[in-house]
Amino acid sequence: MPKLYKEIDKSILVALPNPTKEAYEIKVKIPEFTFLGVQEQPDFATIFLTFYPKGKIIELKSLKQYAYHLRDIVVSYERLINIFYDHLMEVYEPERLRLMMICNPRGGISSKLTIDSDWAARGGDERFKDWGGQAGDDNWSVVM
Repeated sequence: MPKLYKEIDKSILVALPNPTKEAYEIKVKIPEFTFLGVQEQPDFATIFLTFYPKGKIIELKSLKQYAYHLRDIVVSYERLINIFYDHLMEVYEPERLRLMMICNPRGGISSKLTIDSDWAARGGDERFKDWGGQAGDDNWSVVM
């Protein structure tokens, strides 16, 4: 039975202590991300997550379980990326979080959605200048 977006359970996400106080970047790719669109048809996307940890890091197994949990959720991708972002920010409290969702084409249209905690519009200080152009997006194919 499909569930509505209000049933997305952030308690699935597990935080581990960051093993260092030094700065570093974690990149995660979820290439087989699926959920139910508002017409209860499956939507497919690739999620790219860039994470600058402070005191906590992501337990990847729990992130995978969270992603699987979303397969039965009926939600628009605009709402979903915002919920996903909010949950990651609440659980992990990172220095920076950049979340990008590239949706597979449906009906001849594809979409790419991005949220970055560094943006002033999201309460950030715009300290990181790497998000402004396409160059950062293209690096994923090299890294992953």
